[in-house]
Amino acid sequence: MYESAKKLIDSAQKIMVIQAENPDGDSLGSALALEEILSELGKDVHLYCDVEIPKYLHYVNGWDRVTQDFDTSVDLAIIVDTTSETLISKALAINGARHFLESHPVLVIDHHTETATTLQFEHDILAEEAVATSEIIYKLAAQFDWKITPQGAEDMMIAIMSDSLGLTTQNVTPSTFHTVGDLVALGAHNSVIEERRREFMKKSAEILAYKGRLLERIEYSLDGQLATVHIPWDEIAEFSDQYNPSVLVLDEMRLVIGVKIAVAFKTYPDGKLTGKIRSNYPIAEQVAGFFGGGGHKYASGFRVFESYDKIMSELITATDKAIIDYESSIS
Repeated sequence: MYESAKKLIDSAQKIMVIQAENPDGDSLGSALALEEILSELGKDVHLYCDVEIPKYLHYVNGWDRVTQDFDTSVDLAIIVDTTSETLISKALAINGARHFLESHPVLVIDHHTETATTLQFEHDILAEEAVATSEIIYKLAAQFDWKITPQGAEDMMIAIMSDSLGLTTQNVTPSTFHTVGDLVALGAHNSVIEERRREFMKKSAEILAYKGRLLERIEYSLDGQLATVHIPWDEIAEFSDQYNPSVLVLDEMRLVIGVKIAVAFKTYPDGKLTGKIRSNYPIAEQVAGFFGGGGHKYASGFRVFESYDKIMSELITATDKAIIDYESSIS
């Protein structure tokens, strides 16, 4: 896998790094790390994402270099942190984008090994079990002795810390700690990163008051095992420029006694409904997969075009099955 990835990169001069339309710390950190590494190799790198990088990620140096311009003049596309066609559907809807991906080399680098790829075009894939996509990128660079700058090391550190919730998730391995140690030696300083992140986590009094209203709207199903909150479009439009509404309450929802899984719904004017999932049982990816989504065992998401009432009913069914299946597997 690594040799194939190197061959594709060696043969390209202009490379576009593509994130999914739900960018997070891992996808952004991985994209920026690749920009650093590939630039050191003399490549011309273009960063693309379907949507604007959310404000909570603006503590990441270089976020503003990610554009919404799909560049069909590149020699190679690298998709990071997803193998889901649904999560790059906005890109595929751009005139000429699908044809480009069908007619040019595509490399996918991802750590979601439990989810089968749904990409409907030929691609090489570099995927293995890892806490974050950037952990795989580090191994790729280390294997071929590609230079990792201090900024590249910081980018990979951000990605790993984001997806592992500060090295606390169950999929953290000894290899992860070794990688983090190497990144520190290369110039990454987690205390500096955390100081910037906390500055961007600060909330206005208005947002804190809104968080209180969201907490009051939490609903519980399945005898308190499923916690949900619904965020309509008018609130998304009013508050998301300051803070992501779902992020405001998901952790509190997940930490309620008896809750196994928490879901924040958002509804949009075009009929789109998204669900962000956080769970205490390793079932988030299974539940998201019921709706064609994916992610991690404890953090996943999905996007559908159905009514809230219909999806809520289906969510209860999917969650109930996932909980029963998991509890049966450990009994």
